Amino acid sequence: MIIKKDNIVKTKSYIFAVRIVNLCKFLTEEKKEFVLSKQLLRSGTSIGANIRESEHAESKADFIHKLSIALKEANETEYWLDLLKETGYLNNSEYLSIQIDIKELLKLLISIIKASKQK
Repeated sequence: MIIKKDNIVKTKSYIFAVRIVNLCKFLTEEKKEFVLSKQLLRSGTSIGANIRESEHAESKADFIHKLSIALKEANETEYWLDLLKETGYLNNSEYLSIQIDIKELLKLLISIIKASKQK
């Protein structure tokens, strides 16, 4: 898939979703972890899906609502990542690598939502 560079949150959320899919494959195949990884897969890929939905929002309120859902999913994803680290399924370097990405997505979404509400 070709990704345009003009929509940074769309691009970053898509790349993040790919990382989440690969991480969940690792967790199920290598670590034999099936419950938490399923939750992580659902919330981690939902971020980008909601951002994508916001592109065709019916109104400004709908746009903000879709991005707010993406923000909630990002927050939940961070929770599952924290839990996977604390329970030993992710080592420190694996955790820190993906933690940087989720923090960046959270900051971007918060910034876009705040700016959209002010307009």
